[in-house]
Amino acid sequence: MKVLEKVERRLGEKLFLKGDRCIGPKCAVTRRGYPPGIHGKKRKRGLSEYGLLLREKQKVRYLYGLDDKDMKRYTKEAVSKPGIFGSNLLRLLESRLDNVVFRAGFSESRRIARRLVSDGHMRVNGKTLNIPSARMKKGDIVSIKEKIIGRGPLAELEPRLKKYEPPSWLDLDKNKKEVKVAHEPQVNELEVQLDVTKIKEFYSR
Repeated sequence: MKVLEKVERRLGEKLFLKGDRCIGPKCAVTRRGYPPGIHGKKRKRGLSEYGLLLREKQKVRYLYGLDDKDMKRYTKEAVSKPGIFGSNLLRLLESRLDNVVFRAGFSESRRIARRLVSDGHMRVNGKTLNIPSARMKKGDIVSIKEKIIGRGPLAELEPRLKKYEPPSWLDLDKNKKEVKVAHEPQVNELEVQLDVTKIKEFYSR
């Protein structure tokens, strides 16, 4: 958890990597709004052009739990698709199974969502799928296996879903604990503002 705090402090922005903790006063960015390290408070010099590009890439990488190899692959695919690069990239990332689990309100963070998927607790169209990066498409239905509901990371699922509203591209059935992908992700409904054009510039250098 401390590693996640340092990531957000270094990037200077809340990425909600720890879920609801980032909303309240306990959030590290709120309590210590400066970079980690003994010289954190003294760093006043602005970032270089490369530093700005790197920061945006790192924001997306940590937000979705990707490594550099993943980032390059998604960037390359987004560039090859017709249309606007930024929208293409974000739709690819938002369509990941672990992100759909998170955006449906089934978990407090993408990190926990990834664990739920990897541990085999989620079904897609009635079948177990344990690949967090699996791409969801229109009409796919993601559900939780009954045996895990109310236990472990889903201990507080019921009260969380009661007050949660998913983005418009997801149809959530709170009683059945399942969500249907109604249409393509809407990139204007992200919880964090991202300048993804800088990612394209970063990999074009």
